[in-house]
Amino acid sequence: MAVRKPVRRSGDPYADPQMAGYLDSFEGWLPQRPGTAPDAVPLREMSWQQRGNAAFAWAGEIVPGLVLAVALAAAARAASTWLGVDVLGFEKSPISAVMLTIAIGLLVRNTVGLPEVYDPGLTLCVRRLLRIGVALLGIRLSLVAAGSLGLRGIPVVVGCIASALLLVSLFSRLLGLSSRLGSLIGVGTSICGVSAIVATAPAIDADDEEVSYSVACITLFGMVALFVYPFLAHAIFDGDPRQAGMFLGTAIHDTAQVAGAGLMYQEQFAAPRGMDAAVVVKLVRNLFMIGVIPLMAFLYHRGGAVPGDVPPWYRLVPLFVLGFVAMILIRTLGDAGVGPFAWVDPQSWQSFVSGAAAAAGWCLTLAMAGVGLGTRLSSLRRLGWRPLAVGLAAAACVGGVSVALVKVLA
Repeated sequence: MAVRKPVRRSGDPYADPQMAGYLDSFEGWLPQRPGTAPDAVPLREMSWQQRGNAAFAWAGEIVPGLVLAVALAAAARAASTWLGVDVLGFEKSPISAVMLTIAIGLLVRNTVGLPEVYDPGLTLCVRRLLRIGVALLGIRLSLVAAGSLGLRGIPVVVGCIASALLLVSLFSRLLGLSSRLGSLIGVGTSICGVSAIVATAPAIDADDEEVSYSVACITLFGMVALFVYPFLAHAIFDGDPRQAGMFLGTAIHDTAQVAGAGLMYQEQFAAPRGMDAAVVVKLVRNLFMIGVIPLMAFLYHRGGAVPGDVPPWYRLVPLFVLGFVAMILIRTLGDAGVGPFAWVDPQSWQSFVSGAAAAAGWCLTLAMAGVGLGTRLSSLRRLGWRPLAVGLAAAACVGGVSVALVKVLA
């Protein structure tokens, strides 16, 4: 199906309520919460009674979806153990609880469906709890360990980004897609999925249909990679968790998908280092938005098109990346017993580290429940074969380049 050229073009997807829903998806920054009433009373101007009322109202909105996510995650963990150990007879279940959580969520959302009352709580899981979980993962790494992983991953990240942008541009021209749609699929595949797409769209004057097509591509192939790549990485890299994690961090699109794949790898192969490497390399990759998005705007507009809006650099730095770095610094100072941690005894410190790591795991598990319960596969039906082919080629190329570079450089 050819990509039709829409009559209306909006250079600013922030103005479209449907597109605004993607702005705060898996990473990035949201200037204003969709749905916030423009005449709402600011929190600082409320009385304590009004603040209490607002807190109860907020809790009432998020509780249904949050409880559903918790129930789904707990049920998936129990089902994983029952199927793998009690039914199949393995000592450790070969069925990933994370994979089962997402699969059940997808099944529920795309068969019986979910009433809108669950959406706010699921949104909280995918947006807020995901970011908290990723930030808390920093407690598992010292500054030296994180720096080593990040520096080793930079050449792989640069190679994957460059190859994706070049090859997607070539495939788009061969299949007759617009340069804007090709650019959006390229940045979404190479950097950080949906957030990169939405941040790039106004810079290259992309319209709403091009944004939705590229988002659908990233969602589809990122979800497939989430399920397949952890097992593929274990086989390709002979069980080396560091190399497998670097592959997951460079070959999968969104931060949520990378976190889910890393969690799945950690569960299945008892390899927390794989999870650590995947998250560190992915966050390094996210930071490349600062340079790539202005570059894409320059390349697009050098032909004489009307310049678009490029977000300032500080809006392209996800806050949870800073939280991740802060937790690494806390771990480093705490292990050394210096500064504010000089008075903390080693046993209490280790309990804190273990608790923070466990909280990170639960936050990410609930985020994966939200991903499954919130993904509507029906939105992919109108994609058409040409954007689908470009998205598949982009995902395959990035995956292949990532394997080669990790093997050679890491």
